[in-house]
Amino acid sequence: MTAPHWTWTPIAQDAQFARAFHTCTPIRGKLYLYGGVRSGDPKEPPLGDVVIFDPEQKSICGNVPEVGARRSHHEAVPLEERWLCMVGGWDGSRRLSSILGYDTETTEWAMWNSEGPNDPPVGLSSHSCTKISDKELCVVGREGGLRTQRRYASVYTLRVNPGPKTYSYKEEEWHTASRSGHSAVLVRDGAKRTKKVGYSLYVFGGRESATVEVVGHWGQDKVQENTEPCAQLTEQLTRLVSTKGAKRAEPKNLRHHSCSVIGPFVVVFGGETLSRGRDAVCNDLYIGDTRTSPPSWFQFPGSNPQHKRVGHRTCLVNHCLYVVGGFGADGKTPCPEICMLDISL
Repeated sequence: MTAPHWTWTPIAQDAQFARAFHTCTPIRGKLYLYGGVRSGDPKEPPLGDVVIFDPEQKSICGNVPEVGARRSHHEAVPLEERWLCMVGGWDGSRRLSSILGYDTETTEWAMWNSEGPNDPPVGLSSHSCTKISDKELCVVGREGGLRTQRRYASVYTLRVNPGPKTYSYKEEEWHTASRSGHSAVLVRDGAKRTKKVGYSLYVFGGRESATVEVVGHWGQDKVQENTEPCAQLTEQLTRLVSTKGAKRAEPKNLRHHSCSVIGPFVVVFGGETLSRGRDAVCNDLYIGDTRTSPPSWFQFPGSNPQHKRVGHRTCLVNHCLYVVGGFGADGKTPCPEICMLDISL
């Protein structure tokens, strides 16, 4: 019997994909790449363009020129399958907490306005922003300006209204350990785990630790399911973690990795390990199985050094998982490829 094998298969290559610390957001079957940087030179300003990629056609189907709003190390979420909502990030001179919106129907940009009680962070970069619903986001990040940052990560509820283009932050009582370049995913609470049926936010990575912190709780009626059904990929991941000899290991000491939720699985790829000074960029695949409590983690080492990535993104669209951009093994050369996860069992 042949052992399971996984790899990243290139499907498209273009110089416009060559960027890192960008965002890649699926909307109506297309991938919207925004911002990022071309190099590790801190003096080089971030990008401010949008590149639209059609996975079905395996080609670029649109470009939106820069309009002066440049960001890297930011987050982006899709709202109502129409708006790109960019949260925080670095504009080349300071960390931001403001909201920038792009309407994919009218192709219009807009800086959104704060409304009502608003307690915004001083600045955010390399934070996480998890979609709870089209009206509510959860931001986890180490607040700070150019010179100072808190020694812990704050948790904010960010309420958004794309129609009138308004937003408001509320700092919650919860905190996590100081993190940067981490991940935060909603995990469903089963009836056997807790008396409160709903979802909790699992926060991990971004520091020299394997600790997973759980913050907040949202009832089922508050959460809008974000993942699309992908039975084939879910089945492949199920069989992969069930294979004999699958190594149990959680992602440890990683930052600037990618993280995607596929059915009951949390898929983590690449990133930079904080436990090594040299050869720090990784190409391992980690799969977290949330059907157990706490989730069970499995590590599948990468065999191709050309797949090493940091500051990249993975996106689930049309039942496939894609990896987009990022710096390669040297941590400074951007990758111009989009690749698809290919699992053979």
